Amino acid sequence: MGAIEDFLADCERRMDRSIDATRQEFNSVRTGRASTALLDRIVVDYYGTATPLNTIASLSAPEPRLLSVQPYDPSSIKAIEKAIMESDLGLTPSNDGKIIRLPIPQLTEERRKELVKLVRRYAEDGRVAVRNVRRDVMRHLEELVRNGDVGDDEERRGEAQVQKLTDDHVQRIDELLKAKEAEIMEV
Repeated sequence: MGAIEDFLADCERRMDRSIDATRQEFNSVRTGRASTALLDRIVVDYYGTATPLNTIASLSAPEPRLLSVQPYDPSSIKAIEKAIMESDLGLTPSNDGKIIRLPIPQLTEERRKELVKLVRRYAEDGRVAVRNVRRDVMRHLEELVRNGDVGDDEERRGEAQVQKLTDDHVQRIDELLKAKEAEIMEV
């Protein structure tokens, strides 16, 4: 029975990772509210090395519609601004020599609809990842039966548990999606 429990534990771990990845994708989508998670994907050319922004600057959201970026090294301000301008965030940085300010503009209705489509695609990617894990684990369970390691009853129980894990994880992704859609559509 231990082999099936190992597969189930591995299955749950991998499905949890799919949910975490989906949550991270959602966090990087800009809504009308300022969040430092928007800057998670920004990579700066810092002295010839591609460096994540959050490792060379302090990030904060001092107001609901404003992000501030305070570089640890003031000479990197131009490189940071360039990286932000070249990103797909559509934000316009301004600086006073020490701090970069990023005002977060209101989203237009059209942009909101585009973002909802985007998060739906991320959610579907997450669901597909969860289903791929299920497919792998089901194949492993069938192999255990073929090799005579477990009986048909144990396999059926294992498959039922895998299906329950799959349903639970897909439901969690759907709940994350509903919350993110509401956040995007909130004016």
